[in-house]
Amino acid sequence: MRDAEIKEKLSKGALNPECMRDASHVIIFAAWDRYTEERIDKVYDFTTEERGLPKGRFGSYTDKLKSIYLPQPAELNFAHTARQTYIALGLALAQAAELKIDTTPVEGFNNERVDEVLDLKKHGLKSVSLMYVGYADQEKDWVGSMKKVRIPKEEFVMEF
Repeated sequence: MRDAEIKEKLSKGALNPECMRDASHVIIFAAWDRYTEERIDKVYDFTTEERGLPKGRFGSYTDKLKSIYLPQPAELNFAHTARQTYIALGLALAQAAELKIDTTPVEGFNNERVDEVLDLKKHGLKSVSLMYVGYADQEKDWVGSMKKVRIPKEEFVMEF
């Protein structure tokens, strides 16, 4: 999303509204509010069509998914679909880094405001995270010249 008017509306719910307004693009990562039989089938029907496989090729797998997720409450479904969006966020961050494009992953925003402004509910979606995209403004980037601080590997990685 790069519409300045929409970014302005969304920035009112952001912890760092200047970053949202200044980013050339804001990517919203949203997840299904819950699993449905139709949603699961649509994903796997699309996959089989794109790969030229016979319809129903993944039937036993989709039946298993449905038996696990459909009986669960919507809150548990959303917790799972929300975690799935972090895979896409990670890949987007890595690709932008490869292209030397600056990005910032964001959770500091008002999800309800984003969902309302973008009318995500009508699509069965809820916002999870954002990614600000653009090029850092060296004059405004007060931490850009500071030493990067990383927790030592030994403190957050367990090797077995």
